Amino acid sequence: MSAEIQDNGGKKGKQSKQKKMTVRVDFTPMVDMNMLLITFFMLCTTMIKPQTMELSMPSNDKDITDDQKSKVKASQAITLLLGDHDKLYYYEGEPNYQDYTSLKETTYQSDGLRTFLLSRNESAVRQVNELKKQKTDLKISEEEYAKQLAEIKSGKNTPTVIIKAMDGSSYENLVSALDEMLICQIGKYVITDMVEGDHFLVKNYETKGSLTKEIAMQ
Repeated sequence: MSAEIQDNGGKKGKQSKQKKMTVRVDFTPMVDMNMLLITFFMLCTTMIKPQTMELSMPSNDKDITDDQKSKVKASQAITLLLGDHDKLYYYEGEPNYQDYTSLKETTYQSDGLRTFLLSRNESAVRQVNELKKQKTDLKISEEEYAKQLAEIKSGKNTPTVIIKAMDGSSYENLVSALDEMLICQIGKYVITDMVEGDHFLVKNYETKGSLTKEIAMQ
């Protein structure tokens, strides 16, 4: 970068009231400097890593019979129905499409879905907390922690959560439900489509349930 000063003084023999000076700054070298700085920061800056969400896939054990799978689903399954207008419903075990009262309503708040899932997964949550303490105290390695964590979350007595979203539910609703899976240490969950019976159950709950509430308030 350089600067030039040009003297535009008056002619010889005449007295000038003010001496004018023109300054011109050459910024051409700054272009090369900026390019060097950009290249430096591109090479030295750590790029933002994409945030990922842990997903547990269904077991591929061929020794598990259909009857055993049905028993597990009936005793440990929890089905979440993400409804319209931020509504959230759930039922436990096999669905009873003939009885809309088998459907329960909750919220995405900490005192709603989270409290329910923590109560159903209490044993695994306690074991995970103890495992985290061992890791913090450097009693186990990172590899051993990851191995034991996977075993705890996929234990036989842990619940299996089935997540179904209606067309009117939002992407935020789905993300909130998946966040609760991680917070509550749910290791077995899957996202699947709603069936006709699920829509029928929600419709009956919203219509007949609302009517029952109105009668009770009278």
